[in-house]
Amino acid sequence: MTLNNIDNDVRLAVEAAQDKQALDITVLNLRDSGAFSDYFLLCSGSSGPQIQAIGEAVEERLHRNGRRVAHREGRGGGEWYLLDYGFLVVHIFSERARQYYDLERLWRNAERIDVKDENPAGRVGESGAGAVSRNGSGTPRGSHLEAEGDAAQ
Repeated sequence: MTLNNIDNDVRLAVEAAQDKQALDITVLNLRDSGAFSDYFLLCSGSSGPQIQAIGEAVEERLHRNGRRVAHREGRGGGEWYLLDYGFLVVHIFSERARQYYDLERLWRNAERIDVKDENPAGRVGESGAGAVSRNGSGTPRGSHLEAEGDAAQ
C-alpha cells in the first residue's frame, strides 16, 4: 500500500506536515488491527515551536477540507501534540518523546507507510513518496525492529 491508495484526508495531513519540514513521517494503517482509529500519522519536530507549527498546519489543512478535530492535546510547546479526528490520529513528537513512547513498536503489526522526501517537491504521490519499505521478515527497513530481528516480534 502507498499513500496514493489511502484516504485523501490522510494524504492532506502528510502534505501539511511535509510543508513544515516534519521529520520521519510515518503512516500506520490500523484498519485490520481492531484499533479505535483507521490511521495513525506519526512525525517528529526538532523544537517545541516546530511541533506546534506542524500541528496547526495539519489542523488548518484538514479544516479547509471540511474535517474538524474531535480532540486536541499538547498545545503550548510540549513534546507531544495530538490531533484526534476519529478515523485518523495525528501524533507529533519531539524526537526524544517519539523514541520513549515508540508507537511504531507498539503497533508493529500494522501496515507501515514510511514517507520518503526523496523527490525535489517533497510531495505525496510523486516518485519516492509513500513507499512501504520492508525487509524479508515483514519489518520496515531501517527501523529499530529490523536491527532487533525476530526477538522484537
